[in-house]
Amino acid sequence: MFNKIITNLLLGLFAYSGVANAHTLSRPPAYMDVIGKIEYAQVIRGETLLDIARRHDIGQDDILLANSTVDRWLPSTGKTITLPTRYILPKVERTGLVLNLPEMRLYYFPVPGLGKQPVVITHPVSIGRMDWSTPLGNLQVVAKQINPSWFPPVSLRREAAATGKVLPTVIGPGPDNPLGRYAIRLSMPGYLIHGTNKPYGVGMRVTHGCLRMYPEDIETLFNILPIGTHVQIINQEIKVGWLGQTLYLEVHPPLEEDAEQHKNLRKVAFDAISDALADRNTKYRVMLKENVILSALEEQNGVPVAISR
Repeated sequence: MFNKIITNLLLGLFAYSGVANAHTLSRPPAYMDVIGKIEYAQVIRGETLLDIARRHDIGQDDILLANSTVDRWLPSTGKTITLPTRYILPKVERTGLVLNLPEMRLYYFPVPGLGKQPVVITHPVSIGRMDWSTPLGNLQVVAKQINPSWFPPVSLRREAAATGKVLPTVIGPGPDNPLGRYAIRLSMPGYLIHGTNKPYGVGMRVTHGCLRMYPEDIETLFNILPIGTHVQIINQEIKVGWLGQTLYLEVHPPLEEDAEQHKNLRKVAFDAISDALADRNTKYRVMLKENVILSALEEQNGVPVAISR
């Protein structure tokens, strides 16, 4: 019995020590777009897919989409799990903080220090529910706060009251604070990037418009993100980019409210592919794998796939 207790303690420490294996990756030159690589992990006895996701800094929806046949709560011990840790950089200016809503992921492009190689830092985030959607646009970081208090807006208190719950006017710092220990305020009033007391919701549409991060991720970002940083909040469910002479496609499920995107996803994808081909001045003739493109559009699992020969 004692040995079993010690084993379980060690498994718990392994699962949660150094959680959120932060992705700090070399920033590619402007003509390259793909970073990271697909990795794999084996299920440790007693852990869930959500445990694996947090340990590798992956959001819940991401790991579920990449492992659609695996039970999130009872994956088989020893089973190999795909870690979707390769990314196509969004098609925007690579500066400041970029938040891509359908992908539920942020990319931070810090200014490199003298003599330092440029990097890109990426983390999963939660975004606003369909009825409390996160706004698009160009914003700035205007303030940072440690141990923030949360002041639920009147609309949120009314929503809680409709379900028979009483939401106080203020929740102070501590384990019950939904903002966690760190909050980054944006130039649009009422919108924050913050931590959470419910980390397993990271990587899902569960917030009231704010951007929620794993506690260890927001601590890292909080300490390195300067006030005044430019923030781009974008909507790119289709991403296309180059790695060497190979073209890649990454497809995420469109936001539920984007009905037109659902209907025109194939056109959006082929337009993005055409733009990528036009941008690349190459002497090689690029042959596309149409069956791979159509499969990616069908699966929408967020894993980049090579679509050129």
